Amino acid sequence: MRLEAAIRVERDGFALDIDLAVPSGRVLAVLGPNGAGKSTALGVLAGLLRPDAGTVRLGGRLLVGDGVFVPAHRRGIGLLEQRPLLFPHLSVLHNVAFGPRVRGQRRPAALAAARRWLATVDAGGLAGRRPAQLSGGQGQRVALARALAVEPDLLLLDEPLAALDVDAAPAIRSLLGGVLAGRTAVLVTHDVLDALVLADEIAVLVGGRVAERGPARRVLAEPRSPFAARIAGLNLVTGTAAPGGLRTADGALISAGSSTVTAGPVTAGPAVTAGPAVTTGPAVTAGP
Repeated sequence: MRLEAAIRVERDGFALDIDLAVPSGRVLAVLGPNGAGKSTALGVLAGLLRPDAGTVRLGGRLLVGDGVFVPAHRRGIGLLEQRPLLFPHLSVLHNVAFGPRVRGQRRPAALAAARRWLATVDAGGLAGRRPAQLSGGQGQRVALARALAVEPDLLLLDEPLAALDVDAAPAIRSLLGGVLAGRTAVLVTHDVLDALVLADEIAVLVGGRVAERGPARRVLAEPRSPFAARIAGLNLVTGTAAPGGLRTADGALISAGSSTVTAGPVTAGPAVTAGPAVTTGPAVTAGP
């Protein structure tokens, strides 16, 4: 289902003011530095936080706005966080069956759905265990099955691989790639690999605003914000196109394919040359 959200939240001097639209069956990755508003946005979408203003629609259904605030358990949204947060007193099977039971399914049907989703995430053999008996990767598989067992219209993922070790993360990433195919989802991540492998589009949040958005590969190949350039391992040079290269704000002329920076007429002193140690990757130029 298509997601459309216009969100404004003000807390302790910070303001989040963003518009997000995710077409049906597509995955949007939301990236940004700490404090950019990523988790706040996810909380509003999930129904865990009431915005100060704005609207949220899912498949045309109004969830937030015009005096409407649909509670989290009635939104048809699944949430997968960094930690599994499984009920410690329930078995894996009953953890996954919990959501369908809450939504009114009878016990046999809920248990059948739980077994089916556990098999989907390759965790069928864990059904009888308790959460304390699971590894980090196993716990995240079970948490994913629990999120999917309610057949959500939208799946929200908040740094789902951040708490996993380097051995477990690739397997869960591969699993997510299959599960997210054809699903509408919003993925919050700091990992450029997660964004490239799992997302169709990227939105970069900086200071509570969307700094740039577009297809995942294009945003990371041609970043237009310092944060996106940094995580992509590129240098971002801003300026105005000029004959022979790019003119920066201080008057320097940078020529493509050259490490030499030629001082413009407004700059006094000798030409400045950038040595090889200065650059960490290819320069990416942005227009005016």
